[in-house]
Amino acid sequence: MATNEAFEAAQQRVKTLSKTPAADELLELYALYKQATAGDVQGSRPGMLDFKGRAKFDAWSGKKGVAKTNAESDYVKLVGKLVEKYG
Repeated sequence: MATNEAFEAAQQRVKTLSKTPAADELLELYALYKQATAGDVQGSRPGMLDFKGRAKFDAWSGKKGVAKTNAESDYVKLVGKLVEKYG
């Protein structure tokens, strides 16, 4: 389990990557971050022409029911993998 300090440190580490992660990796980071900080997704799904908004909403919606501590832990693990991959 990740501690709150590890989660905060991972948020800083991800900003130091030398390359931008792939779109699916960015969506996973977003979804885990939002689930850890805001809980289950709320509101309605963005309209058909808001592709980015819909993708983010769908990614976050896919984490529905995941506990805050689990989302934080998964986020820290993902950041670790991204640091290894992108430096």
